[in-house]
Formats: sequence, C-alpha cells, structure tokens
Amino acid sequence: MTSTAHGVRARARIEVTAAIKEEARRQLAAEGATKLSLRAVARELGMASSALYRYFPSRDDLLTALIVDAYDSLGEAAEAAHDAVADAGPAERWVAVCEAVRGWALGHPHEYTLIYGSPVPGYNAPRTTVPAASRVGLLLIGIVRDAHRGLGLAKPPLPAELRPEAERMAVELAPDLPPEVVTALVAAWAQLYGLVGFELFGQFNRIVEEREAFFRHAVAQLAHGVGLVYPQKGRAAKGAAP
Repeated sequence: MTSTAHGVRARARIEVTAAIKEEARRQLAAEGATKLSLRAVARELGMASSALYRYFPSRDDLLTALIVDAYDSLGEAAEAAHDAVADAGPAERWVAVCEAVRGWALGHPHEYTLIYGSPVPGYNAPRTTVPAASRVGLLLIGIVRDAHRGLGLAKPPLPAELRPEAERMAVELAPDLPPEVVTALVAAWAQLYGLVGFELFGQFNRIVEEREAFFRHAVAQLAHGVGLVYPQKGRAAKGAAP
C-alpha cells in the first residue's frame, strides 16, 4: 500500500513538474527569459506560489531545468541525425550533425535563444548544465577522433604563438587529437553556432536567400578546416597526418 501511494505521488510530481516547465517555456516565448517569474507561472497554473517553490525553490532553479532540457533536446536531435548516417564518412556525418543543430534551432527558436542568446542578467549556470551542454561538442569531437584513428586527418596550420594555448586545450578537451585539430575544432564549434544564430536572429536577411544550401556548404568547409578532407568511407588516406 505504501509503495503504491509513493508511486502515485511520484507520478503526480512528474506531471506537475512538466506542467510548470511547459508554462515557463510559454512565458519564455512571450516575454523572454529576463521576465520569467515563478509567481506568474504559479498564477497561470492556478497554484499557490508556496506550492510551486516545492518544485523549484527559485527562478534560477527553474531556468537551469529549462536550460538542461533544451541542451538535451538539441543533443538528442544531433545524435539521432548522426546515428542515421553512422556508416557514412566523417565529413558526411559532420554535416548531418550540423544540419540537425540548425533544424532544431529553427524549430525551437526560444529554447535556442535561452541557451545561445544573450546571457540572462543575474543568472550563472551551474556545472550541472555542463553534461547536457557538451553533447553536440562531444559528438563532433567523436567524429574527428574516428577520422584520426581511421582515414586520418590533415593537420590545419597553427601559428607558433598559439601552440601553448592549443596544447592546453588539447589536454583538456581531446588529448588524443593533435593540438592543431583541437584548435580548429573550437573555432568550428563557435562558427557553427554563429551561422545558426545569424540565420535565427535575422542577420542573413537580404543577404543569404538559399539558406539551407548556404549552411550545408559552410559547415562542409568547417569540416575541411578541422582536417576532414578524406570523406569517403574506405578511401586510402594519402598524405594523412598520423
């Protein structure tokens, strides 16, 4: 009997938590993250503020939950796209993941703005957001790592003055990859979200018309920039870096 009651309470908590987050997302779309209010969420749901605080003690706790959900949703979309072309070459897999990021952003503009738009004043994301936030980056690193172990990579050029920083980043992010490649990966990661953000926030208006084709070409160039110049599965990697 006790276990049954506990199960009912657990399901009820899951349902209420989901309803709170759904209303918070509606407010994000209407007002933006800076105006997110626990009292307003509680009012729309017909809850007492004190009851809502049992689920999310503060606005920042609710923001963190929404941020983790957004990163996980983006990560799941990217991973599904990768799995669908898992037998393709590294460059094709790279492009598929990048296209999934763009597709998710266009379908979830307010969640994308929450995680990659302007920082919310007064909010500092806790380290609990890091695993979800890392999913796309780790997926791209994995693609490059597979290429490095298989067909090989063409090492991008690296200025001498940047090598100490490149070696530090390699130790922290991917110690099994050449520092030149890790530096290019970090740059490509930033450029990927720059491309998506420019499109989502209207910076390409009256400049880029064929945006899907433009994006595919741009991220293919990013793949080339990180050393994925041997895209065909099974092709001999002539001149590949060891």
